[in-house]
Amino acid sequence: MNKKKAVHYSIYVVLLEDCIGRFRKVKDENPRRDSEKPCVYVGMTGLDVMKRFANHKAGYKASGYVKKYGIRLMPELYEDLNPLSYDEAVIAEQGLARKLRAEGYTVVGGH
Repeated sequence: MNKKKAVHYSIYVVLLEDCIGRFRKVKDENPRRDSEKPCVYVGMTGLDVMKRFANHKAGYKASGYVKKYGIRLMPELYEDLNPLSYDEAVIAEQGLARKLRAEGYTVVGGH
C-alpha cells in the first residue's frame, strides 16, 4: 500500500528590523547585502505560518532574531510556493534563502 506524503508544510519569510544587518555574524553570512533591501528570516513549518510566527514571538521554539526583531510575515515572498511535503519544504527553504541573498536581501535562517 502506498502512503501519500503529507503536503502540509510551508516555508515562510519574516521581515526583521534592519538593525540586525549590523551584527558581525549576519554580515558574514550576507557579504553582498544591498542596504536598500530588507533583512528577513526564512523558515519552514508544519503549522499555519501565522501560528508559527506567533510561536516565535512568544519564544516557543523561536529564532532569537524573530523573537526580538521580527516585524511581520512577508507572504508576497513565499505564498505561491506552499503547500509542500516535508522533503520539498527542506529544499525550498534553502533555495529561497539562497535566492533572496542573491537578490541582495540580508537573510538569516534558511538552513
